[in-house]
Amino acid sequence: MKFTEENIAEIFGHEAAEDEDIERLRSYYFKSKTFEQVANELPIRILVGHKGIGKSALFHVAMAEQRSQKKLTLLIKPDDIVGIGDDETNFLKLIREWKNGISEIIARKALVSFGLLQEGWQAQLKGYGGQFIDYLQSTFVPEKYANMEPTKLAIIKQFLKDQKIFIYLDDLDRGWQGTSSDIRKISALLNAIRDLTSECRGVHFRVSLRSDVYYLVRTSDESTDKIEGSVVWYSWTNHEILALLVKRVDQFSNKEITAEALMQLTQPMLAGHLSSVMESTFNGRGKWSNIPTYRMLMSLIRKRPRDLVKLCTLAAKHASYNGNVLLGTENFNSIFEEYSQGRLQDTINEYRSEMPDIEKLLFSMKPSRTEKRTSGGYVYTTAELLDKIKNIQQNHTLKFYGSRAAEVKDLAAFLYKINFLTARKDKGDFIERRYFEESRYLSHKFVDFGFDWEVHPAYRWALQPDSLSDVFSNLAPSA
Repeated sequence: MKFTEENIAEIFGHEAAEDEDIERLRSYYFKSKTFEQVANELPIRILVGHKGIGKSALFHVAMAEQRSQKKLTLLIKPDDIVGIGDDETNFLKLIREWKNGISEIIARKALVSFGLLQEGWQAQLKGYGGQFIDYLQSTFVPEKYANMEPTKLAIIKQFLKDQKIFIYLDDLDRGWQGTSSDIRKISALLNAIRDLTSECRGVHFRVSLRSDVYYLVRTSDESTDKIEGSVVWYSWTNHEILALLVKRVDQFSNKEITAEALMQLTQPMLAGHLSSVMESTFNGRGKWSNIPTYRMLMSLIRKRPRDLVKLCTLAAKHASYNGNVLLGTENFNSIFEEYSQGRLQDTINEYRSEMPDIEKLLFSMKPSRTEKRTSGGYVYTTAELLDKIKNIQQNHTLKFYGSRAAEVKDLAAFLYKINFLTARKDKGDFIERRYFEESRYLSHKFVDFGFDWEVHPAYRWALQPDSLSDVFSNLAPSA
């Protein structure tokens, strides 16, 4: 294998899959069970998951498939809804503003997509009492648009036949700061789309939210219990992510195999499909000596496909520089620090709006000499974790956005929900690990569920650049 820039992108894809050419994305996209839970005709689906887990990619593939079926689909982005409800303090009026705002956005985007936006459209929409489906039906008269592009005309005809429209709201938590105003806006939005699906038959909403955003909204607003049944938590197993990588590699080699067939294979069998791009054995140190390469990969990703893309892409670039034809131990060893620094910086960028001093908190989680000597560092009982955070607070004043003081257990919960910490429990030779989206109430500030805590391996090289070799010595790979 020659790891040219083109081949690297072709094999491993873009970090943001939604930036791919849509037909290429559809060709290699791995449909997990979550896809079917979202890509259906239920009125509301709220897709919840961490950044980099694939929410936008799922939406783009679902939209493309629906368009190929001549269904009317629209994408609403953050810049489309700027200003809605900014000055409203009454919650019921805020919901009404969101309903009116979204109705206008849907009508305008639908008209623009077919080149039919004309002066006076807003007044016409108001004449229908904001019922955008009725308004669009009256506007979409196929006989008037005989010269329209056939594909667009087919979508109009299908819409007039089934009266269905699919609305995707993606990346709405951009700029999220966890303030009461932010929470109210998201709550009002969710209430508004619930009302719209009741009032306008045929409208289907799909909303993506980060897991920590939804959790904070859900635990702050009792009205969101009415939409809890529409929430789909997006998570991946390591087996699914390994199968995803295999599907991409097989496609590059012109091998056709379905996601369903791949999921039936064991992980060692899946790893065999990777022999054309990487060595089968990773020769690390300590417990990482001569382990299957796929185990190393699965240990260092945060159950996010984007992590795997980044890890393999960095190693492939190093292999290209050295003229290697397979990704091997040397290639991976050379990029672990860069990979780790990138994941740490991603986390800082993602959550700085919620905690301005997050960088101080994360870098202060570096193990002390005593912690390294007694336990290897990075693994804590609940009591040890809280003591660690108390010590950090003695050196840094940590606050959430809006100057809300951060208590010790608030900080522990924050570290868990951003996936900097994972929950773990030793079960003989097996370590049970859980992530926030899998057990999101484990770190409730008043309850100890009997789990210990560990800093995720993805961050450890960034925290320990002065002794990189020690990271492997004190880390057990995933099973």
